[in-house]
Amino acid sequence: MSEPIKHIVIVGGGSSGWMSAALLSKLLQGRVTITLVESEQIGTVGVGEATIPAIKLFNHLAGIAEADFIKATGATFKLGIEFVNWKTVGHSYFHAFGALGRQWEWLSFYQYWLKLQQLGQALPFEHYCIASCMAQQHKFMPADANRPQSPVSEIAYAYHFDAGLYARYLRELSEQRGVVRLEGLISHVARDEVTGHIRQLLLDDGRQLHGDLFIDCSGSRALLLGQALGVGYDDWSHWLPNDSAWAVPTEALTDVPPYTRSTAHSAGWQWRIPLQHRTGNGLVFSSEFCSDDEARSQLLAGLTTPPLDDPRLLRFTTGKRKQMWWGNCVAIGLSSGFLEPLESTSLHLVQTAITRLVNLFPDKSFAQANIDHYNLLAATEMEQIRDFIVAHYKVTQRNDSEYWRYCRRMQVPEPLAQKLAIFRAYGRVHRVADELFREDSWVQVLLGQGLSPNRYDPLVDLKPEAQLRDFAASTAAVIQSCVAQMLKHQDFIARLMAST
Repeated sequence: MSEPIKHIVIVGGGSSGWMSAALLSKLLQGRVTITLVESEQIGTVGVGEATIPAIKLFNHLAGIAEADFIKATGATFKLGIEFVNWKTVGHSYFHAFGALGRQWEWLSFYQYWLKLQQLGQALPFEHYCIASCMAQQHKFMPADANRPQSPVSEIAYAYHFDAGLYARYLRELSEQRGVVRLEGLISHVARDEVTGHIRQLLLDDGRQLHGDLFIDCSGSRALLLGQALGVGYDDWSHWLPNDSAWAVPTEALTDVPPYTRSTAHSAGWQWRIPLQHRTGNGLVFSSEFCSDDEARSQLLAGLTTPPLDDPRLLRFTTGKRKQMWWGNCVAIGLSSGFLEPLESTSLHLVQTAITRLVNLFPDKSFAQANIDHYNLLAATEMEQIRDFIVAHYKVTQRNDSEYWRYCRRMQVPEPLAQKLAIFRAYGRVHRVADELFREDSWVQVLLGQGLSPNRYDPLVDLKPEAQLRDFAASTAAVIQSCVAQMLKHQDFIARLMAST
């Protein structure tokens, strides 16, 4: 008979540690003891404040009510990302969550749009996406499942929130469910002489912490998986050369938009994440093409509200651990790898790592086939997200700095090269099963970045042009009518807060 896991030890707090504790304590329902060890002497990165719609599923699984979450974390709603200066300086486009247009028989809406655009008879594609139109007018409402024939049934959204407040909220929730938090620094990691597995942790005050399964949430230090177990790192900086970021909070915006803004600069990009009580800002850049001082100046010059603190400098290397699970140790969060937050995937990778661990939960035998399957799924996920982010840099018309010239010339991973070639030929998106980013996301980004297909899908020509024009016009008109009836984003939040 197999011997079950009885004690999980989580090393590190922050978003990844407390997300792990909250979900595991909920799903395992007291069958396993969970201890989290962290130190207030070690700060957390805390810049992962923008998310994608899957975070709603995490909160649901963790037993978190939306209104309570919004109130506790200063959250706002997010309908997508506005990209400024990515195709060319002065150009902008919107990558929205949810559907782009509506399916017509066997083809996606954008294929019909491509033909109308070539004929000069199409509006910009944002006009056919309800989330884009809502964002432009600072409107918000959740999806209404009771109106299945309406665009409002397809509204997808995520959140902006204070990552520090989220971790605090999850800590309280986890401790209510029996998770034990220990304050302390780890001075030594003891390993089994035969298996090499982690046997116990020695804290700086002499306490010993035994466990069966160890979860490394120690950030980019990767105290367990990297330092103690020696698992190597795949460096992806040749595809994603950014290695630094300045981050600074500023005062809240007076009219809070329901979207993130990403503004490209000469050697990187600047984020703006609007919360209820403040605004998160930062500038991601490559130190090879831009000095720290120059990047700091660019960040401060691009702020839209006064700063609340001095900018903080962060360093990173884009890539992943060669294995994210080794022996009896699983790395979650920055300890498993790092992808810059361009598409707000940092917390999503934490979420999927935890749920993947639950789906492949081991016993004390730690069967290698189970571990290998976890590592394959984790690596594939990160590589697919990596390729989506790389596409933002490769597909551009910018030629105004050495940084952008490097990005345009660089060789990209083969799966991405194939995607771009297929889209360039027929406007088709080739996706592998279970990829995170949907067809509509690829279409919005590739069109927005300036990659125009040579031709549209030949089957589009089976429809008369007059029908295409009417179909597109009615789609845009219905969307505008729906948005006109919605509350302003801030008014919706105020009403939600008043109801709690």
